[in-house]
Amino acid sequence: MDLNLAGPNTAAYARRNFFGRRLTEGEGSALGFLVTCGFKSLIVCALTGALVACSDAPAPAGKASAPVTASPASKPSPTDPAQANRPSDREVKLNPELELKIKVHEVREEAVAETLAVAGRIDFNEQAMARIGTAVTGRALELKASVGQRVRAGQVLATMNSSELSTAQLNYLKTVAQARLLVTSAERARQLYASDVISLAEMQRRENASEIAHAEESGAASQLQILGMNPQAIAELQRTNVISPVKTIVSRTDGTVVERSVAVGQVVQPADTMFVVADLSRVWVVADVPEQQSASIQLGQQVEIEVPSLDRTLTGRIVHVASFVDPQTRTVMARCELDNRSGELKPAMLANLLIQTSRRRELVVPASGVLRENNRDHVYVQKSAGVFVLTPVELGPAADGDLRPVRSGLSPGQKIVIDGAFHLNNERLRNTQS
Repeated sequence: MDLNLAGPNTAAYARRNFFGRRLTEGEGSALGFLVTCGFKSLIVCALTGALVACSDAPAPAGKASAPVTASPASKPSPTDPAQANRPSDREVKLNPELELKIKVHEVREEAVAETLAVAGRIDFNEQAMARIGTAVTGRALELKASVGQRVRAGQVLATMNSSELSTAQLNYLKTVAQARLLVTSAERARQLYASDVISLAEMQRRENASEIAHAEESGAASQLQILGMNPQAIAELQRTNVISPVKTIVSRTDGTVVERSVAVGQVVQPADTMFVVADLSRVWVVADVPEQQSASIQLGQQVEIEVPSLDRTLTGRIVHVASFVDPQTRTVMARCELDNRSGELKPAMLANLLIQTSRRRELVVPASGVLRENNRDHVYVQKSAGVFVLTPVELGPAADGDLRPVRSGLSPGQKIVIDGAFHLNNERLRNTQS
């Protein structure tokens, strides 16, 4: 029998062949619907059975099978005796060779002074320093000193030509001549008055004019001294009446020329600095101490001074502490003074001031027992007889030379390795790698 379920004649076939009689159109439609649905259900059931059968078939080659859940009996034991008895990677056990190389010390509190390190610099001794210029406007003729040259007080550093100096010398000679004339006039007036030739008033007038001339002469001489002429040069000018426009620039102190800011032919004003001469036999060490730590420094306190360029440490005392805080840097200036007759210390060299603070009791460990690993400080703490554990700690900066204050990680009474920690650490690393 041809069962074309999807064909259009299914309902008609059912109407002709159901119970051997022809059905009405309504009965045929209902019967056709039921037959069609029945055949479709059979097809769905057949397909479902095929899928179930395929699921029981073995997986094709190259296809991953579904994960298999392990039974409870196949789970590994949660506790492995070998793993449980294995020592920590941070532990190390002494052997007879190591026991001879290490030294154990008990952690305890001690009275220590923390070292405050402050950046500083070498500077000139400003009390033995002279800035040399000129008191008159002029043009530089000759320079007789260069930077680095040692000079004496009174030594000529440069010469210059000044018309202003010539004018002052001329004015001085005029006042000298006027004073001499009026002195002679006053002496003659006294003689005439004695002879009753002139009146008392005339004599007094001439004497007053003479005194004024003396005052003007003294004032002109003082002006020459202000312009740089010494009394000997003024006396020579008065004796010879020869005007010289040449001005000499001399050093006012013994020392070294550390700066020269003039060239030949340059016009120099009274406000200009031509030379700087400094005595370098003693220098200053200047440091800017942060405001929060300024209470740790005292006048007269002894400090250690590290000069990196010399690779050695000097000892000095604080001779000055500023009485105010710099509002820009929030620091207090402190100053030491050092002997420098050897000339080793040069201004502008970098230096570090190591200032000891007041003593206080703190838990400390020797720096010799501290190891640096993974950017942290560690010590070996004794866990039991012959067994040590590498323990991380937080330590402060060195105090009293080789003592490190403990911030955290240790308690009083614990025993740590203070000598031979390096050998102990090497043994631990070998054990870990093996």
